[in-house]
Order: sequence, then C-alpha cells, then structure tokens
Amino acid sequence: MTPQVYRTLAEYRIACDSLRASGARVGLVPTMGALHVGHLALASFARARGATPVVSIFVNPTQFGPNEDFASYPRTLERDLALCAEHGVGHVFVPSAHEMYPAGEQTRVHVAKLTDVLCGPKRPGHFDGVATVVAKFFNATGPCLAVFGRKDYQQLQVIRRMATDLLLPVEVLGHPIVREADGLALSSRNAYLSAGERALAPQIFGELRRAALGFAAGERRAAALREPVETALARAGFRIDYVELVGADTLEPILDEQQVPGRALLAVAAFLGKTRLIDNWVLGEESEGA
Repeated sequence: MTPQVYRTLAEYRIACDSLRASGARVGLVPTMGALHVGHLALASFARARGATPVVSIFVNPTQFGPNEDFASYPRTLERDLALCAEHGVGHVFVPSAHEMYPAGEQTRVHVAKLTDVLCGPKRPGHFDGVATVVAKFFNATGPCLAVFGRKDYQQLQVIRRMATDLLLPVEVLGHPIVREADGLALSSRNAYLSAGERALAPQIFGELRRAALGFAAGERRAAALREPVETALARAGFRIDYVELVGADTLEPILDEQQVPGRALLAVAAFLGKTRLIDNWVLGEESEGA
C-alpha cells in the first residue's frame, strides 16, 4: 500500500473528514519521524481498536531546548514512508513548520502541575511545546483516537490532561513500551549510541525490573526501591538526570522516607555520552516479566 501523503492542513482535514464520512474512525499516531517498530506498533494498536491509522511526521521545534538536538534529530522521510507502506498505513500527514506555526503565532498550551516533576524541570518549555503541537494535531484531525507510547509516560499523562481539560473529542490511548530483545526501550535517539553505549544501555531496564521484583515481593519502602537503581546506574557509567518514584496518575513525588502505594511510577532519565535515555515501570500494574 502506497500511503497518501498530505502536506497541508487543508488536504489533511479533507482526508480525515472523508474517512469519518465513510464510517471509519481515525486513529492518529503523532510522531517526529525516524520511525521504528515501536511507532508501527502504535499504528497496529489503533487498527486493532477499529480505527484507520493516520501517522503524522513532524519534528516539532517548540519542544526542543536551546542546547538540545533539534538540528541533528534524525529525519528519514523516505524510509518512514516505505515503512508505513510495508505496514499498511495508508495516510501520512507531513506538515511544514509554517503550516503548524503560522506567521506571528504567539500561543502555547501549558498543563500545570504534571509538568513540575521528572522531565519538566530538566527541560524547561518542553511540555508546553508538546501540548501545543499535539493540541494542533488534535484540532487538525478532528474526532479520533490517538495513540502514544508509554515510554514517554509523563508526556502521555500531560496529553490526557490537556485533552480532558480542553474538551477535545479525542480518546487518548497509551501503548506498552516496545523493547529490543535485550530490554532497551525503542527510541529514535538510540541511533546516537556508540557500540559500547548500546551494550550498556539495557541496564536501565534491568534495574527497573529488579525494583519491580522487589515490589512484587512486598517491598514498599520508597528508598529501598529507588536508591539501588540510581546507585547501580551511576556505578555503571550513566550520568543520572533523575531516578524518581511518583504517583502513577498524579505524578506527585513519593519521598524516600515514604511508603509506596499500590501503584507508582518508577522513572529514569540518564545520559550515556550525549544521548539522554528515558524509561519507566509502573509498579503494581506491570508484571515483573514485562
């Protein structure tokens, strides 16, 4: 299947309206391109729920900080379109920055509180950029379901809150983290890793799993679950950005001296060289063998 590629908002809106008029439900998968198996799993997830997958590809400038990798972020459109064709994705939206950010634009969407923790303080303005561009995609698409990966768990919660608060006609779904055979969470940024860094990177998953095993065995002391993860990764050579326990829904911090409730998010952000990796585990929700 050769996908239809839409480059303007006008033609994309017509396509989405036509799908709905034919009785189909639109299943939006927003991406920044450099597609991999994880992105295609999101499209399959939408299809399994009765929706027609529509993939957007747009490297969003407003979610990158001044010292981040916007200029070098991988852009592989021809390969992305070929992967969409191979996996039966028939509709791809590839807007320009001018389409998404009209001349003179001054509006940002800010989701409070959920963005005050984890990646929020580390990447000022990032989630405003994410919420703004996703709101734009939701408005351009119209009524739909939208699928996001749970690797970006905080992003998923921010988008759910934004869609609920703004009364957007979108059902936001989270897809389980898609991993390599050795446990490394799939990410377009994994391409930045050297061979040595790639060999070390799965230790994040290993330490998260170790904590999950402890939780499943009855450990509820926050420090006993969190600190060994941070210590092991630092000793292995990771530069820690954060290792945090927070509420699975509210993202409210769980302090080391507290007891962990029945569900909690254990989240990691750490650097190998210049590559920032993130991963997480929802304790009390995901099985220890996930």
